Amino acid sequence: MRILVVGSGGREHSLCWAISASPLCDKLFCAPGNPGIAALAECLPVGAEDIPGIVAAAKAQKIDFVVVGPEAPLVAGIVDRLAEAGIPAFGPMAVAAQLEGSKGFMKDFCARAGIPTAEYRRFTDADLARAYIREKGAPIVVKADGLAAGKGVVVAATLEEALAAIDDAMVAGRFGKAGAEVVVEEFLDGEEASFFALCDGEHALSFGAAQDHKRVGDGDTGPNTGGMGAYSPTKLVDAAMEKRIMETIVLPTVAGMAKEGAPFKGVLFAGLMIGKAGPKLIEFNVRFGDPECQTLMLRLKSDLLPALIASQQGELKRFDLRWRDDTAICVVMAAEGYPNTPKKGTEIRNLDAAGKLDGVTVFHAGTKADGAKIVADGGRVLGVCAIGKTAKDAQAKAYKAVDAIDWPGGFCRRDIGWRVL
Repeated sequence: MRILVVGSGGREHSLCWAISASPLCDKLFCAPGNPGIAALAECLPVGAEDIPGIVAAAKAQKIDFVVVGPEAPLVAGIVDRLAEAGIPAFGPMAVAAQLEGSKGFMKDFCARAGIPTAEYRRFTDADLARAYIREKGAPIVVKADGLAAGKGVVVAATLEEALAAIDDAMVAGRFGKAGAEVVVEEFLDGEEASFFALCDGEHALSFGAAQDHKRVGDGDTGPNTGGMGAYSPTKLVDAAMEKRIMETIVLPTVAGMAKEGAPFKGVLFAGLMIGKAGPKLIEFNVRFGDPECQTLMLRLKSDLLPALIASQQGELKRFDLRWRDDTAICVVMAAEGYPNTPKKGTEIRNLDAAGKLDGVTVFHAGTKADGAKIVADGGRVLGVCAIGKTAKDAQAKAYKAVDAIDWPGGFCRRDIGWRVL
């Protein structure tokens, strides 16, 4: 089969890494890809959000199956357009991708489907949002309704922070149209986990759990980011908790979306808060998490590609997956200035040597080639990953690789995996 992966980040590099190992994959393409992906796939100069360009490239290259990595093209309808061209793709159609594209839609759906989540209100008027916040008090959570690259959520410890978040999104327009509407919801106590399930519109299959580190600084300090690191598995989601999550959140979502005429196919990523009352849904994403995907790909023993195809074809019921018992850790190396204004163009050296260390895989996320040099070209630039028999072993391997990389213009958290350790 001729496979096309859409995207250019660390998630897409790890997907290409896994798909390239499949005996079903005869030729792998990625659009637009990155220098790390170029070692595994032929990179096509087409942006992930250039949907007509992606469709044209898929036709020109006689692609048999497309795997869409990022959320923006999914929400914009890339799977719909590919289907119209007769090209099957992994991921939800636009009507189902609203589960991530609009937090308000997701919360309203949860209310209809009886899925446990935080109490909430939706607002398009800043004054009404401020009045509700003052009524409820802090801590409280403010979310931009639309896609904001993982930066549209403010967990406000004080009223002042919450009111500033309203001003930021609705008055200053920091997130553009994505922040024209906000969701304000109750603060949930507990510990966060990321849970993944492959879905085929009728059935769902657990794809494991991970824990992410959202804040930029050690000890979970500083502003939220797209993710500074992750590890999998997590003791927080044992077999009993997995069963409970599937029964109370994932399967009701698959059934509810089908009932509403928007069957969900692809990967459903449930961001959860697990506390004394059990798992509650924080948000849905309609693609693999980044950097969680990197840890899942390292642990997966089964061939990924048939499972993705089964999701698209409605044949997941007969599927099972095999996993390594080891722990995988991903440490994100980000460019100086992230998550605000990352500094681009700084050279990164010694990547090959770091990637050859025992148990280590380095995934490119925001890099580009500058002649023979690799330079930073984004906020989150590298995913330095390792797998080991224990979390301590995996963490030690990952940081050994981080220290082997020569990049004065980058930084990382030094405590990824602290919860499990």
